[in-house]
Amino acid sequence: MTFQVLTFLLIAPIGLFLLFVLVKPLFRGSKRKRLLGQHFPAEWEEILNRNVVLYRYLPDPLKKELQGHINVFLGEKTFEGCGGLEITDEIRVTIAAQACILLLNRIKPTYYPTLYSILVYPSAYVAKKVTVTGMQHTEEMTVRGGESWTRGEVVLAWDFVRKAAIDLAFGHNVVLHEFAHQLDQEDGSANGAPILGKSTSYKTWARVLSKEYKGLRRNALSGRKDIMDAYGATNPAEFFAVATETFFERPKQMKLIHPELYEELRSYYGLDPLKWFEEEEHSSNNSAAK
Repeated sequence: MTFQVLTFLLIAPIGLFLLFVLVKPLFRGSKRKRLLGQHFPAEWEEILNRNVVLYRYLPDPLKKELQGHINVFLGEKTFEGCGGLEITDEIRVTIAAQACILLLNRIKPTYYPTLYSILVYPSAYVAKKVTVTGMQHTEEMTVRGGESWTRGEVVLAWDFVRKAAIDLAFGHNVVLHEFAHQLDQEDGSANGAPILGKSTSYKTWARVLSKEYKGLRRNALSGRKDIMDAYGATNPAEFFAVATETFFERPKQMKLIHPELYEELRSYYGLDPLKWFEEEEHSSNNSAAK
């Protein structure tokens, strides 16, 4: 074998890999553009109107944008039924819609880049929880409605998903919660600080969320109720996920009681859910007056 042939055999795989790295984003971008403009089935919109209360509050331009994001999400992610559950369009669309609400109004949504599969159980499932303390670790089986893994998968219980999507008063939106974790984990760690738009934003984010997290912990320890679930006092990552649920489902109360936190989340998500609710209420009142 000549030196030139040997060199080619060594360099060719590297060249092909680099070509793949360069071409893949272009191919993905082209595919996403096609999916964004793809027709949204009437049957899917019926599912949204029937199952996802938040969809009803969205202004028409955001509804249209959400439909495009759902097309992309369903084109890129796989759904797997667990515990005998058969995956249907109702399950896929209901979950995708809530996950994609968190992506609205973004210039370049990343569509949860490390997520590949959503595992769906028919109801709450049992999973192993490992706790490490120093050199010791303990294992226990816990009942769960959902969980988010740093790489690859989100696990959801369909009965939790459907009840929360239909009823904002349920107070535990597992899809918003677990996909907020996915946003938090995009930088490789779950610490309650997702990737923000500007580096200067982190200082204010840290100050406000740290103060609010400590306040929720104090309330939880003293038994005082808050509009945010006490589970958010577990750690900063859970606080961000719980705060996200409250921001989208109880915006009026959050802005009244936690105005700085509401403003940070409004700035991060680029959305103002309170306006959606106020406009819907105003429209309903006008209709009732006629």
